[in-house]
Parts: sequence; structure tokens; C-alpha cells
Amino acid sequence: MRGLDERSEGLFSYVSCEARVPASHPLRPIRAIVDEALEVMSPAFEGLYSRIGRPSIPPEKLLRALLLQAFYSVRSERQLMEQLDYNLLFRWFVGLSMDAPVWDVTVFTKNRERLLAGDVAAKFLATVLDQPRVRTLLSDEHFSVDGTLIEAWASVKSFRPKDGSGEPPGPGRNGERDFHGEKRSNETHASTTDPEARLYRKGNGQPAKLAFMGHALMENRHALVVDVRLTAATGLAEREAAVAMVEAIPGRHRITVGADKAYDTRDFVANMRELGAAPHVAQNTNNRRSAIDGRTTRHPGYAVSLRIRKRIEEVFGWIKGAGLRKARHRGTARVGWMFTLTAAAYNLIRLPKLLAAA
Repeated sequence: MRGLDERSEGLFSYVSCEARVPASHPLRPIRAIVDEALEVMSPAFEGLYSRIGRPSIPPEKLLRALLLQAFYSVRSERQLMEQLDYNLLFRWFVGLSMDAPVWDVTVFTKNRERLLAGDVAAKFLATVLDQPRVRTLLSDEHFSVDGTLIEAWASVKSFRPKDGSGEPPGPGRNGERDFHGEKRSNETHASTTDPEARLYRKGNGQPAKLAFMGHALMENRHALVVDVRLTAATGLAEREAAVAMVEAIPGRHRITVGADKAYDTRDFVANMRELGAAPHVAQNTNNRRSAIDGRTTRHPGYAVSLRIRKRIEEVFGWIKGAGLRKARHRGTARVGWMFTLTAAAYNLIRLPKLLAAA
């Protein structure tokens, strides 16, 4: 018998969000890891808030919502609030009841800025990795480094002379501007939209774009991200950030660091050896002499590092697919904060399977 198309707006439902989420849903083990990390971070949250005044959005709920934005590639925080209003799965993960009101997007953004000041994203990444069951998955001897471009939330049309000269764009919402033949550089020009973004060309034949540069340090056992940085896009940024991340690795024991040909320079190789790290860098012999010699290439581990280091591209591919191919924020601090949190989200996506197989 055909069922009737009846509406039931007037009925009450006594089913909770918890009951609506299947027991086998992949977000369940992820939320367990997240909740354990947030409980450890609770004392750090206390120092960010005053003891008087109106209650803020709980930082735990705010962080869970931002993780959902990365997991599901939600384009904006306004759309994230819209999803939270009617998506029961999102409500369950964040910790909102069925009838709890959703925050205004401007209030949500204001509260996110408070977490930015406390460097919460980096602490969250470190806290997840410091959980005893996660720590057993990490290698403390073999690592890989690499960098990638994060396109800035700014148009090339906004790259104007710092002294205020130059013709402005034409009238209209997206006015024309002819800059062909104009000599432009980061020393004389800056973006009026995001002054911290720099014009950078990835390679010969590639267009120059306003961008930042994201850097990651990956451990080689299970390809988990253990450190990230975001810097201005310069020719030296990749190697300088790599040295800083390797230097921050706890302990002074011997380690290996895999990297691509861009790191094959005398200075970088010397810096690695000073830090007690064997530079397993791919040799660049294109019309030049490589800084890597037989002292490194003769070891079997060198070939292993070169093979495994390619997995760091999976990290950057996932992060960009999660919404950071083009930044949604402006300024090094905000973009870097989101880059760090998205790297933590990448680890969380992979951890349930790794822990189950351990």
C-alpha cells in the first residue's frame, strides 16, 4: 500500500543526536581522540578567558566545529554555521543538543580570534601526538620535510606600488587593470588586500601569484605530521623553515631527514649535519655539483628515505583539498593558524585506522 505524504511538524521527537549517529561512523573514533586532547588542554583554555563577563563559545566546541570545516571542506564559516543549524551529525560532533541555538557567524569569528592569540592550533597538534597510544606510532629517528605554496586571499590586481603611484583599476566590482610591461617586485609593491602576501613564481613558465609558503615535518614510520610552519614565500623559506623544524625535534640523537632537490645546497646540508641529522636529500645534478656525496648515498637507508619522503605530498594534497588551496583568511598569523589546525585534522583522519592496526 502506498504511504501518504503527510507532514509532521507538530510532533515532538525524543531521539537524541547520539542515537542518530551510527555506531560505525568514522567520526566516532576521531571524536574520542579529539575529546581526550581537549580535556588535557582545558587548563590552557582557562588562561585565555576572564573570570567575569558573559560566557563565550566554549573553546572545545569551537575547535570541534573548525575541525568539521576541514573534514568536509566547508567553504566558509557562514556555511559552517548553516550546516550546524540542520545537520545532526555536525551537532553531535560539536556537542550541541537538538534544540540548541547556533551561534552568529560574527560571534564565532570573534571567538576564533581569541584562540589565535593563544596559539591553540599548535598546542592541539602537539597534544594529539602526545597521547600515549599515538606516540607509539611515531618515529623519532626518520623524518621528511617539504614546502608548498598557499595562494593568498588577494588578487594580483591588488599588488600596487608602495608609494601610491600607478593607475587604479577601472570602475566596477572587478575593474580592469593593465599591468603588462610594468616592473613589479616585492621590494617596491605590496598587496592592498593582504600586505603580508608576497608575489612568488613556483618555477620557470609558471605564473607569479600572491602566496604564502607552508612547511611540514613528517615522521617516516606512518607519515604523520609532527610540525608545521607558515612563512612568507621566498626562495630561502623552505630551507630555513626545515632547519627550524629539525632543530625543534626533542633530543640530540642521530636522525635522518629526507627532502627533494630544492634542499640540495651546501648550506642546508651543513646545517643538517651540525644538528646531528643525516641529510637524505635528492641529488640535484642539473648543470651543477650536488652537495650530497657518497658518505650519504652509500647507505641503504638513503634510498628508503627518498622513497618514503614522497608521502609528504599526500599531506599537502589533503590540506589543500580541505580548503587551503587558496587561503580563506588574510595575514600570516591567521593563515598559519588554519594551516596548523588543518594539518592536525589530517592526522585525525588517519589515526583511527593506524590505531586499529597497531
